[in-house]
Amino acid sequence: MHIVVLAGPEMAAEFKLKFPESGSSHRFSFLHSHSLIDEQLEPTDIVFDFLIYQYPERLSYYAPEQVVFCNTATAQLAAMVKQAGLAGHPCTLFGFNGLPSLFNRPVLEVSLINSDDEERLKAICEELGTDYLLVEDRVGMVTPRMLCMIINEACYTLQERTAGINDIDLGMKLGTNYPKGPFEWANQIGVANVYHVLEAMYNDTKEERYKVCPLLKTKYLTGQKFEV
Repeated sequence: MHIVVLAGPEMAAEFKLKFPESGSSHRFSFLHSHSLIDEQLEPTDIVFDFLIYQYPERLSYYAPEQVVFCNTATAQLAAMVKQAGLAGHPCTLFGFNGLPSLFNRPVLEVSLINSDDEERLKAICEELGTDYLLVEDRVGMVTPRMLCMIINEACYTLQERTAGINDIDLGMKLGTNYPKGPFEWANQIGVANVYHVLEAMYNDTKEERYKVCPLLKTKYLTGQKFEV
């Protein structure tokens, strides 16, 4: 099975941790370019496209027989198809959670827009050696939505000076038995990614709980991490 991975260096490295090339019967190709030519995709069985939310028109490149996993942490899969101006589904499409530190987990978080594709998804995940969790096709999926909302609430607490970063992180770990605190998670996921997930969810739902905290927005605009 030939698998093409379209990703930046960070997510390419995380992909290799989840699906090691050594000892695998699959052939992997890693492309970091935003632009593709047909020859790069022609022999491909499966594509993991971590960047497609930026270039939904790329869906038109894929052939009907191909299977494409689209990073849908900030965009609904059905919306991508519509935005690309495609009638129906150009190929077999699955959404997946492609955020840093959330991809390389025992369970692959996925969505689909055609329920008839679930058997194919099951077969592919078995061949790749990963469990999967099927979630609703919506902006933020499940894990990104929950974690980013927790991080946003923690930012409001920090902004109001109710508690410091370390106290909030420690309180979360001790109080909920979470493996990481919200600011540790924010740094690992990436402040910019957290911002974009929240922004996408707020634009989609208009719910106040997803409105980006000004402190988090400032961190995003200035390219800063949280000092944990």
